Amino acid sequence: MEQRIAQSVFNFRKLREDGYVYVDKTAILYPLLTRGSDSFFFISRPRRFGKSLMLSTLEYIFRGERDLFKGLAIDTLDYDWAKYPIIRFDFSVLSETTLESFRSDLRKTVRDALLDAGALWDETDSTHRNFGSAIDWLAAKHKSPVVVLIDEYDAPVTRAMGDIAKATAIRSELSPFYSQLKAHGANIRFMMMTGVTKFAQLSVFSALNNLNDLTLQPEAATLLGYTDEELDANFAPSLQAHAKVMGLSDTDYRAELRRWYNGYRFSPWTTTKVYNPVAIARTLSRRLPVFESTWSETGHASALMRYLERENLADKNYDRLSPVGKSLFDSYDLGKLRPEAVLYQAGYLTIKDFIPPRLYVLGVPDEDVRQDLNALLLNKALGNEADETSDGLQTALLTGDFPAFFARLKAFYAHLPYGAKEGPVHEAAYQRALYALLSAGGFRVTAEDRQAQGRADLVAESMDRVYIFELKIRGTAAEALAQIKDKGYAKPYQVPGKTIHLIGLAFDPASNTLTDAQEETLV
Repeated sequence: MEQRIAQSVFNFRKLREDGYVYVDKTAILYPLLTRGSDSFFFISRPRRFGKSLMLSTLEYIFRGERDLFKGLAIDTLDYDWAKYPIIRFDFSVLSETTLESFRSDLRKTVRDALLDAGALWDETDSTHRNFGSAIDWLAAKHKSPVVVLIDEYDAPVTRAMGDIAKATAIRSELSPFYSQLKAHGANIRFMMMTGVTKFAQLSVFSALNNLNDLTLQPEAATLLGYTDEELDANFAPSLQAHAKVMGLSDTDYRAELRRWYNGYRFSPWTTTKVYNPVAIARTLSRRLPVFESTWSETGHASALMRYLERENLADKNYDRLSPVGKSLFDSYDLGKLRPEAVLYQAGYLTIKDFIPPRLYVLGVPDEDVRQDLNALLLNKALGNEADETSDGLQTALLTGDFPAFFARLKAFYAHLPYGAKEGPVHEAAYQRALYALLSAGGFRVTAEDRQAQGRADLVAESMDRVYIFELKIRGTAAEALAQIKDKGYAKPYQVPGKTIHLIGLAFDPASNTLTDAQEETLV
């Protein structure tokens, strides 16, 4: 029988009592709960990966509410179910509009959390000293150490990153608060802190020499997100029902589901990938006859995106970037963050490969994120005209109006700044721009499609059409079409029900413009 699938419920009790699917992660949490005094943890993950639900699960474990865990792994393990005083913070609610509003929100949020935990509050004392005092007071009152859970510890800093001076000031304001964790560590039984980024200069990282950073550790690789095995165990009826709606075999359906939503690898030491939980919930709840991009539906990490506005993002192949060192994952100087680091933290990039001992190859995780990233790149290039350009080109392609498509494409390339210098990289620059444009429009796009006799520059697919592009610099569109036919680039796509369009594009390097374009339809 199918269980209800929650799209926006992040409270463990509600999920369990209301009969929603809960993907059991308690077997992974159990070793963390039984580490003794070595129980200070941090983990960073992109948004929408269940960090808040994990903290809610921990909260009910430390409340000793064993009945809620019947049937879950931890109920069969040797856990003592002792009750502890719990202080839980959610810093995603803090304002970053001004430094004054942040200070006010921080004080109110901390006060409310301490009072909810049953601690005292001294209005004459500072926010951070109230926190430290509460830890000691609760431990003495309950004759038990305290559990501290901090959700989205970095939220006010990341939201302020469009203004580096303000973000740095907010980070400085938070440091005395986090320093209390070390000062009162003897009275803390367990601490878990989550976030999107790792600001290593923050006092919690420099002061807590016993902080366990789980972010890249293999034991936490599947703590957040769903594996294929977890989909089978928890969503089998829903998966089968959706495959039927889409008219796909179970095998073909799962292959497409993986391509769309299963690309995140969170540890260099394991190749296991996980699905985005929110994408799975929305896809299986809606059961549309097509897969859709869900990444942008819950908003963007807007401040991170504003930070990226200052960067040149168009000159990289984001499906597989050049190797980077481990230092990329630790954010030190807010004014010198690399764009790859920001995109990784925002969930637009993930680990694609690992070259021991310390080199990481990053790339776009899946089709869901790829479409949104390319929409971001398109918006950065075209501003307010991005949506109109993308919609117009998509309409022209899908309706076979190639004169309109070529006219819009020429206007698109004329709008792009390529710089003053010419060089052999320019065909790749034209190709990447077209890739971003088509991907943002919802097409399945493959660049440098490797085939027996060569590589097609770009192949874009819709449900019933295939578009094979060849780009020429200092050549003609006719020569580009001839190459497509001579090399047989269309052969792998000649299947019943598919219309194939061969498209040749020619560019003038002197003016950086599209000067010639031709289309030929294979029937």
